[in-house]
Amino acid sequence: MNHTLVSLALVLGLALALVACGSDTTTATPEPIPAGADGATVYQARCASCHGEDLRGTDKGPSQLSIVYEPNHHGDDSYRSAIRNGVAQHHWGFGNMPAVEDITDEQIELVIAYLRSQQETLGFER
Repeated sequence: MNHTLVSLALVLGLALALVACGSDTTTATPEPIPAGADGATVYQARCASCHGEDLRGTDKGPSQLSIVYEPNHHGDDSYRSAIRNGVAQHHWGFGNMPAVEDITDEQIELVIAYLRSQQETLGFER
């Protein structure tokens, strides 16, 4: 293989490795979630890398404390669908949200309950 092809392969590999949140492409199988994990643990394992450990977002995904995510605007079914199926960008400029891999329906419910409890405790940001 010539030097140009090797360089191109490395650049493409790096580009793919950098794409995760805000894209329809995933790069690695996530770490397993321990049996009996609570919603906070599941959130940290599957959501925090894009939506922030503190739920306040990152450069890859929006804050879950935004008023946009209050239950009358984005209900629990919206969360279920986005987590399970992904969702096209519609409120933010982060790109499409990919489906969350390696998460069970039970774990999705735990994440939603955790998010709602934190939203109630911390309040919504405008």
